[in-house]
Amino acid sequence: MSDLDLLTQSLARNVKRWRTERGFTLDTLAGRAGVSRGMLIQIEQARTNPSIGTVVKIGDALGVSITTLLDYEQGPKVRVVPADQAVRLWHTDAGSYNRLLAGTEAPGPLEMWDWRLMPGESSPSDPHPAGTVELVHVTAGELTLTVDGTSYRVPAGASASFEADSPHVYGNEGDEPMELVMAVSVPPVH
Repeated sequence: MSDLDLLTQSLARNVKRWRTERGFTLDTLAGRAGVSRGMLIQIEQARTNPSIGTVVKIGDALGVSITTLLDYEQGPKVRVVPADQAVRLWHTDAGSYNRLLAGTEAPGPLEMWDWRLMPGESSPSDPHPAGTVELVHVTAGELTLTVDGTSYRVPAGASASFEADSPHVYGNEGDEPMELVMAVSVPPVH
C-alpha cells in the first residue's frame, strides 16, 4: 500500500471518527467546514484525495489538527517524527514549500511547520477559527506577513505572533529564499 493510500484511508477513518465524536451529521460538518456534503462522503469513503485547503477547513471545523486527521499510527505518548516523514502539503516549481513537522492535541490542535518561500512567492490563508494563534520565527531571508490587510516585515532572527482569525498572507518580497518555523494553536471545539 502506498503512502498516499495510507493517508487517504487514515483521513477517511479519522474524519468519520471525529465527526461522530463531535456529534456532527454530514450536513453539519459540511456547513461548518464550507465544503460540500458530497466531498465529505467521498473523503469518508476514501474515494478522493482532497486539497490541503479542504483538509484544513475540515480540521478547523472539527477542532483537530491536520496531523490528527492524517495520523495512521496511534502510539505511545512520545512520538518522534523522522525528517523523511514530515508531510509536505504543497510546493511550487520555483522551490517554495511547507512541511508539517509535528502536531498534537493540547488541549486543541497544536502544529509545528517548516516553510520556505522563494522570492516573489506568497501563500494566502483564509481566517481560522476564533482563538487560533500563529507564532513564526524567520530563520532566513525576510517574511512579509500581511494580516487583515496590514503588512509587517519580519527579518531573519525575528519572530511574530498573531491571532489568525482574519485573512493572512505569508510572502517573500525579497531577492533570497525566506525560511521560517511556525507553530499554530487552534482552540478545541466544544
